[in-house]
Amino acid sequence: MGSSKGSIEKLACVALGAALLALSACAAGPAPSPVPLPSRTVMRLLPDAAPAAPARAVAEIGPASWYGGRFHGRATANGERFDRRKLTAAHPSLPLGSRVRVTNLANGESVDVRINDRGPFIDGRIIDLSYRAARTIGIVEYGVVTVAVEPIDSSVAVAGDPMPASGF
Repeated sequence: MGSSKGSIEKLACVALGAALLALSACAAGPAPSPVPLPSRTVMRLLPDAAPAAPARAVAEIGPASWYGGRFHGRATANGERFDRRKLTAAHPSLPLGSRVRVTNLANGESVDVRINDRGPFIDGRIIDLSYRAARTIGIVEYGVVTVAVEPIDSSVAVAGDPMPASGF
């Protein structure tokens, strides 16, 4: 009888160990996305290392999309006709006419675009690229990707600031 009781205890320990092992494998959770879609960040100015140096803009990071076909030929916010073959973009607050560099964070490809329209009008997205700009950095196939948007000229205002009184 003592031998049967020991076998049952050993079997119970093995079953308990197997159950704990199986449960611990489930606790790890899904693997993180290779390029997470962060919440919208706001472009802001940070001082350079030298106190006398001018401030530099920090990139805005978030989801970008593209537009083309049905908007081709329509008026943009600055009055020109939208041309999906040009390197342009829509941004909700950067001054019209300003230039920014957009970098696809998944593949490192960049394109310089001119802001000529307002948008995107889908919550959470930070910029809409023309078809040509989107194709240049490899996002046409995906529709929406995470990008960094950084000014490439010194006249770019901080995102969220009102446009200058000059209307530019």
